[in-house]
Amino acid sequence: MRLPIHQIDAFAERPFEGNPAAVMPLEKWLPDKLMQAIAMENQLSETAFFVPSGNGSDGFDIRWFTPANEVDLCGHATLASAWLVFNELCPGLQSAVFHSQSGRLAVTKDGEWLVLDFPRRPGTPTQEHIPALTKALGVTPVGALLSRDLVAVLETEEQVRALKPDFLAMASLPGFSVLASAPGNSVDFVSRCFFPRDGIPEDPVTGSAHSTLIPYWSERLGKTNMEARQLSQRGGRLRCRDCFDRVHIAGKAVKVMEGVMTVKRNPK
Repeated sequence: MRLPIHQIDAFAERPFEGNPAAVMPLEKWLPDKLMQAIAMENQLSETAFFVPSGNGSDGFDIRWFTPANEVDLCGHATLASAWLVFNELCPGLQSAVFHSQSGRLAVTKDGEWLVLDFPRRPGTPTQEHIPALTKALGVTPVGALLSRDLVAVLETEEQVRALKPDFLAMASLPGFSVLASAPGNSVDFVSRCFFPRDGIPEDPVTGSAHSTLIPYWSERLGKTNMEARQLSQRGGRLRCRDCFDRVHIAGKAVKVMEGVMTVKRNPK
């Protein structure tokens, strides 16, 4: 089979910023084992596959794979998929709907910005994991939250920027990933996101993490509209809004590569 593949930098304002995602639009689903093999071959934090929705509604069904496994929610690869839909597959479209394991995900154009409508996943405060977080991060958090991800709340942006995590210690912590976040100097809050169990020591920009970060910072700062920055080496800017039952996460995207992947249908 010859399959189209696009590489798009999400939450990026120019090439080589933000988080690169592989996006592969399909006519019908491939076997799970093959999609996982393709994601492993791509060696990006996420490969998104989507097909025209088969449930009688408009939009697309979408799935996301890391090099190690399938995940239930991914922001940057959804943003990248929407960019491809708006700019190449369905030019002129102003909104799109992706159906996923995490439910209905709408994406709307707002000029050059693409706005993700995502689940809101507030974290539950936890003290029991602070000693293990201290060991893994090398700094003692002032607080911690547990949702899908384990969040370490630090005092300053400088602490987040200077982190040199112990990934072996981090791999034993609960949660899908470990997030470190603090108030920002020039934005409302900053973060870094680590996924060592999925073969992704640090994710450049993590949209889904903001399903938990937005409710926390909205309550703490007393505001619903915020700007955030992820402090990875590539870096990325996000516009955030707490909608109380959902969150809106906005970013830009830039396409950097396209091609054709030739694969066997049933890889060993």
